Amino acid sequence: MQAWGTVVVTLATLMVTTVDPKIYERCELAKKLEKAGLNDFKGYSVGDWLCMAHYESGFDTSFVDHNPDGSSEYGIFQLNSAWWCNNGITPTQNLCHMNCSDLLNRHILDDIACAKRVVSLHKNMKAWDSWSRHCSGHDLSEWLKGCNVHLKTDSRKINS
Repeated sequence: MQAWGTVVVTLATLMVTTVDPKIYERCELAKKLEKAGLNDFKGYSVGDWLCMAHYESGFDTSFVDHNPDGSSEYGIFQLNSAWWCNNGITPTQNLCHMNCSDLLNRHILDDIACAKRVVSLHKNMKAWDSWSRHCSGHDLSEWLKGCNVHLKTDSRKINS
């Protein structure tokens, strides 16, 4: 019985170190997104990305949401397993060429690269319903208040 307990503890430890989740603070995430080149990417500001990530995941890298169609959405940007990543369960296009589990850790450069692909292929941020409902056409400067990140906008930006 003691050996079984050791196995369970070892597996739990491995899972924690493999996933390594993080819930980002708003300004910490803003700086990371700016540094990764999302400020004015395809005409969208860091404010757009912060607003969307807040409504999608609450800035939680380990958040997973299951959909009625059997697909799931993963990570800070809630990237869908039917289109963007492979979860080993859902039939997928895997357009970001990655495992969905890779979206669940604190290292979000791969999440950002995939989100950039989403916006590039869709030519906007409308792939995220939460962005359309809560962020598009709104003053997003509040998302950056106190963060020492400056809102850049592009007059070509598509808001609706």
